[in-house]
Amino acid sequence: MAESMPSRSGQVSRKTNETAVSVSVNIDGTGTSKIATGVGFFDHMLDQLSRHSLIDMEIKADGDLHIDDHHTVEDTGIALGQALAKALGDRRGITRYASIDLAMDETMTRAAVDVSGRPFLVWNVTFTSPKIGSFDTELVREFFQALAQHAGITLHIQNIYGANNHHIAETCFKSVARVLRTATEIDPRQAGRVPSTKGTLA
Repeated sequence: MAESMPSRSGQVSRKTNETAVSVSVNIDGTGTSKIATGVGFFDHMLDQLSRHSLIDMEIKADGDLHIDDHHTVEDTGIALGQALAKALGDRRGITRYASIDLAMDETMTRAAVDVSGRPFLVWNVTFTSPKIGSFDTELVREFFQALAQHAGITLHIQNIYGANNHHIAETCFKSVARVLRTATEIDPRQAGRVPSTKGTLA
């Protein structure tokens, strides 16, 4: 990152009657994470998101898990998206676009992103079981919907094939991590410009 670039970090604290979530991110990190949401499988997926995006993440969530995991997962996605949007600022100098086909054993998942300022999720992923352990598989989509909406990104995720639901979920998180890593990196050829003919990605 150029010396003239400001630190690309963001912090968000969000409290509702259902959850209390605090998130801090550093886009120019090394992929270190400290995650505690009370939902074990979700923590594992967030660790993967941090590690493979090289975005440092600290996430703490206290939610109404006595009801179910839904509010905790969705609100974590909201807060993480807001923190990423803060860290990106006016998105000056970023690569902006990225896509990947990511393989894990028998599974292949494709992700593509436009760090556009326009939130949109295209989700073409089907799970063959409603649960991975005790985790509701439908919450994977809920997380990425909240993330895309509040980060201000266009995000497409497609599971091309796969048999194991854990692998399908994990490739979603890993593929999104990899496209976020590439798309948010500073492109030295941009010379600090906002990568849009409109002149803004806000």
